Amino acid sequence: MASPAVAGCAALALALTACAAGGTGARDEGPAHADAFGGAGVTSAASATTRPRALDRAAAVELLRADPAVSAAVKRGLTPCYGDEYPVDLSYGNLTGGPADDVVVNVVTCSDVVGIGTYVYRDEDGVHRNVFRAEEPPVYAEIDRGDLVVTKQVYEKGDPVSSPSGENVITYRWNAGRFTEEFRTHNDYSTVVGGEPPAPPESG
Repeated sequence: MASPAVAGCAALALALTACAAGGTGARDEGPAHADAFGGAGVTSAASATTRPRALDRAAAVELLRADPAVSAAVKRGLTPCYGDEYPVDLSYGNLTGGPADDVVVNVVTCSDVVGIGTYVYRDEDGVHRNVFRAEEPPVYAEIDRGDLVVTKQVYEKGDPVSSPSGENVITYRWNAGRFTEEFRTHNDYSTVVGGEPPAPPESG
């Protein structure tokens, strides 16, 4: 993940939070989106070099809809942005030490791509179990070197959606069958736009 930058730097599904600060270093695997929210068929076959993946976007949407831990507000947002393409990002990686990849699911809004819910599903004998959720928007989660890094934008009164005042970045690690918080950081964004200092007030 990169250092704090202008909040609108993302092209599509990462938008506000993907350019936010968190840990540094290589991610296990980034979001599965490329140019759209759509997905392909489920791939679950393991190989000698690839851990099994059991969810694509279509399967993730159905999983979220059936999950009682997912709020009604998030479920209402699980409608196609256009065509059959849903506002869902997926990231795969080894977060919990299981035999198959864990799946991080981020649900965003179609209009301004703000994260409204993030979840981690662990494969337990072919059944995906919800082992983490955060539903206080704007929120977005990524996998960073085996840790779960959750970024929450912070808004002060009067901040537009495109310009939060800062962010809280919380790192979680799987421990004894659950995610526990390891540490958190807070980053304040600059109020200077385009590198120009604000104009001084006019003298009366």
